[in-house]
Amino acid sequence: MVSNRPDAAGLAFAQTHGIATAVVDHKTFAQREASTQNSPQPSKVLARRAGAAGFMRILSPAFVKRFERRMVNIHPSLLRRSPGCTRTAVPSRRAASWQGATVHFVTAELDHGPIIAQAVVPVLPGDTEATLNARVLAREHVIYPRAVRWLTEGVLREDKGVVTHTKGETQLLI
Repeated sequence: MVSNRPDAAGLAFAQTHGIATAVVDHKTFAQREASTQNSPQPSKVLARRAGAAGFMRILSPAFVKRFERRMVNIHPSLLRRSPGCTRTAVPSRRAASWQGATVHFVTAELDHGPIIAQAVVPVLPGDTEATLNARVLAREHVIYPRAVRWLTEGVLREDKGVVTHTKGETQLLI
């Protein structure tokens, strides 16, 4: 696991479970690209592992290319509909009757990688930012570990930008 935040809760979880970790604190670099281009930590960990989690920065195209189809992102919206959207912005899209989360492969184009899994959450009457975000987050906690497991098991196939599970597991959680 590579994180740009030394205080990320996922680091402690990973260490407890024997998962290699590294911190690349982006605040110590003058330019955004320097944190992934000039730092050996993320490259070193990713070269040995199937992927990374907890790195909340836009990665340089060269870095992404080096680890193509080995990094996944969890996004708090239904992608293609809301790229770049953050969790706090999800409720601002209340005109939609559905929200959700998407796990996708990281590509150089922000939030446009091939989709691995999605979870759909209804927007309920009386929802607040907190209640809707809590339901989306609960679904993220289901689909993200599932997608990472699939990646490490080698059961995902991509054809022309469409990812499928080779054994037919559902990639949409409703």
